[in-house]
Amino acid sequence: MAMWLQRLRLSRAAAAAAAATRQSLRSFAAASKHNNSNDNLEASSIDERHPLRGVRILDLTRIVAGPYCTMVLADLGAEVIKVERPHFGDEARKWGPPFLEECGDAAYFLAPNRNKQSVCIDLKRGKELMRQLVDKCDVLVENYVPGTLERYDLGYEQLRQLNPRLIYCTISGYGSVGPYAKCPGYDVIASSMGGLLHITGERDGPPSKVGVAVTDVATGLYAHGAILAALLQRERTQRGQKIDVNLLSTCCSLLINVASNYLNAGTEAKRWGTAHSSIVPYQSFKTADGYLTLGAGSDAQFVELCSRLNIEPVSLDVKFKTNKDRVKNREELINLLAKILARDSSKNWMRLFEGASFVVGPVNSIREVFEDEHVQAIGLVKTLPHPRDGSVKVVGPPVVYSEARNDARTAPPMLGEHTDEVLTKLLGYGAEQIAELRSQRIIQ
Repeated sequence: MAMWLQRLRLSRAAAAAAAATRQSLRSFAAASKHNNSNDNLEASSIDERHPLRGVRILDLTRIVAGPYCTMVLADLGAEVIKVERPHFGDEARKWGPPFLEECGDAAYFLAPNRNKQSVCIDLKRGKELMRQLVDKCDVLVENYVPGTLERYDLGYEQLRQLNPRLIYCTISGYGSVGPYAKCPGYDVIASSMGGLLHITGERDGPPSKVGVAVTDVATGLYAHGAILAALLQRERTQRGQKIDVNLLSTCCSLLINVASNYLNAGTEAKRWGTAHSSIVPYQSFKTADGYLTLGAGSDAQFVELCSRLNIEPVSLDVKFKTNKDRVKNREELINLLAKILARDSSKNWMRLFEGASFVVGPVNSIREVFEDEHVQAIGLVKTLPHPRDGSVKVVGPPVVYSEARNDARTAPPMLGEHTDEVLTKLLGYGAEQIAELRSQRIIQ
């Protein structure tokens, strides 16, 4: 009878929590629709609600880190002019399959390049054209190997004379000083040298990279924040400045507690798979049809976990009463929980754990991620019209504002799609001038 009453109370609590969650989702979805709608003409335009309306960015970046940075700024309303190499463009356009059927761009390229205009200019032949664009821009973002743009008279010291208010953000592998400054940088190399691969993977397995370019993405986010801070400071000083952001430093900053443990206690880190070095249980477990990740971050949460699994005596065992005890006796406890969780499906376990104080969630496939009721309820995926392929889908901005707009408005551009438009509207070039630039192979 007592067990039945406990189950009834848990069921009622879960129902209440579910109702509250549904209401919260409706509120979030309403805000998301207001901020991220792309179902009408208004959504494709920038208005006073966009925080970065009126800010123009010259984007000389490729691959992930730089394009991700400028995409986040574009979502907030900045005008982003993406300068690409004629006939080749951003290397990520070729990083497939899969590719779009008509325009041939890789789906990879779509991820960090929405809300931008593509202009094709040969930097060597088009130095003067580039300088004219710089004079019209607030921010320049580039990710060439340090020293490269100086050869084209497009370095910071050269351009600050032309535009003293210019904010010049350099994204590189290792920064502009130090032994590695001239080395090219890629996510997996910086993640290797920065220790991230060393701590990622199964305990008895080899180093492993994260499934996405997390160091690239984090670097882009650092750069976007730095640019916003520089824009704010420029309001006070009326001067621009140079910003240096690099992959290796970003990766080292991502080590957070692992770095702190080494720097302050000399503790060398090791791989833990999905487990946590300091909290038990806190990892993924195999179920009858997949995997489930759960974590008990406090002793009270562990007691509730044991109650829901009908193994209350385990929470009273001196070997498992406190987190310190559970860390010490990790193997025994994890083996016990693994045997229990393997008996049923992830869906049934999630039903049993609904409303729990401890954290728990299924390990979803990518299909399951985008079919998840919560992801669908908040309208995170956006469909954008594409001039050649009809439409493309993107993961929209994860941040929703109560007053500002932050939205996916236009599809990632085709190579050189806006060259004529930008030269005409921004620089005042006529058709004959543009034709002459093409004949000289300065633009595409």
